[in-house]
Amino acid sequence: MKGLYLSKKLTAILTGGFVLSLSILLCVGKKREFSEQENRYLSSFPKFSWEALKEGDFTADLESYLSDHFPFRDFFMGVKTGVELCLGRQEINGIYIAEDGYLIEKYKQPQNTEKIIRSFRGLKEATEQAEVYLMLVPTASCIYADKLPEGAPINSQLDTISQIYEKAGCVSIPIEEALLSLRDEKEPLYYRTDHHWTSYGAYVAYLEFCKAKGFEHVRLESLEKKVVTEEFKGTIYSKVNDYLRDGDAISIYVDPKEKLTVSYTDTKEQTDSLYAEEYLDKKDKYSYFLNNIHPLIEITNETIDTEEELVLIKDSYANCMVPFLIKHYKKIYVIDPRFYKEAASELINQNPKVKDVLLLYNMNTLDTDLGVGGIY
Repeated sequence: MKGLYLSKKLTAILTGGFVLSLSILLCVGKKREFSEQENRYLSSFPKFSWEALKEGDFTADLESYLSDHFPFRDFFMGVKTGVELCLGRQEINGIYIAEDGYLIEKYKQPQNTEKIIRSFRGLKEATEQAEVYLMLVPTASCIYADKLPEGAPINSQLDTISQIYEKAGCVSIPIEEALLSLRDEKEPLYYRTDHHWTSYGAYVAYLEFCKAKGFEHVRLESLEKKVVTEEFKGTIYSKVNDYLRDGDAISIYVDPKEKLTVSYTDTKEQTDSLYAEEYLDKKDKYSYFLNNIHPLIEITNETIDTEEELVLIKDSYANCMVPFLIKHYKKIYVIDPRFYKEAASELINQNPKVKDVLLLYNMNTLDTDLGVGGIY
């Protein structure tokens, strides 16, 4: 009995010491503002008010703060994921553990389709001299549905894509059949640890754009393929926290003879490259394409024999397609409507050399993209 009593007492002391140590670390430890692992800003300590306490906002915000800044948070999240995987879990934090090493984000049925259609149609009607093209990108949960765990519900994106194409009034560029026909190829169309498509996936869609425009496409064989990193662990990886999972390779296709001028209008920075090398040393390696987020980027092709220009209104999926699109235009205006405060139609109508407008959005974030409502 005495041995059992001592054992319980020792366990209580160790447990209490562990909890106390974590509490002290939580209070005095250095707080991070940004999580590289999760690629997001962490919660700040909430401002107290009696009203916030009464409404429950203060306690909810405090809970988020404590969760975000819990000592060794990344380590414990990794341990939790490891245990869940050992127990055979096939879904973690809305991410399916799919075949062939893929992590695939669950697709939610859209709620704002009619609003999206009105926005696309509004831009079409407000545009004077240019043709407006629309390309909606199905995500991995659609193209790689055969890799999802058995029993996973499949909410098709194709019906919604068809509905938007039919009613938006733009020139539609369907790409789903082209992607589906190549889903078993060795070259991946989507990253295994991130929600974006690869440069090759973007190239497949670029071919469909060329067909719609009557352009002679650039052959991949004529470009130099470069693997810029093999350690890309993207946003989906960050939701799962499976630290034993290998990273993805990011490849680009370059033309050494091409001369570009890339101007970021918000920072006034000018460069001759579509790529930002510094991001390869960070967690957010996809921002290597077009230097992360900018309201308006102006890209000029100094080597092409045409004066026609393109306005590209897009989400981040378009960033890795720009290297292919620029081969057909003297200039591309790249607009991110989430941060571009002017009407896109004004920029289009004020530049008579703009002959084409391309709307390019992926289906997983289209429904919640804050920029879509103000594109025109």
